[in-house]
Amino acid sequence: MISAMPPKQPQKSKAQKALAAASSSRSKGKKKWSKGKVREKKNYAVVLSQAMKDDIFTNVPKKMKMITVYTMVEAYKINASVARRCIKELAAAGKIKCISNHSQMPIYTRSG
Repeated sequence: MISAMPPKQPQKSKAQKALAAASSSRSKGKKKWSKGKVREKKNYAVVLSQAMKDDIFTNVPKKMKMITVYTMVEAYKINASVARRCIKELAAAGKIKCISNHSQMPIYTRSG
């Protein structure tokens, strides 16, 4: 039995192999990794002025129905740690009351 195999192709030289590899990789190019989405850094107040403190302590119990750290940060452009401190002081003074005291998301509302 004689099998009908096609004739052997002549082997490429090293230069031809290098040229073929370079031409094939040139079309795809190198994989580009995205840098990811970067939010702009918010430069919020870290220290409260007396005027800002008075504004927060008078307006928060009157105007805001739901008080969280994030709502304070967005409304008054203060740092989250400052907002947490203000919320604790307002709660201690009895101006706001706690609805949910979860460690990650405490929620308060105005009292009265």
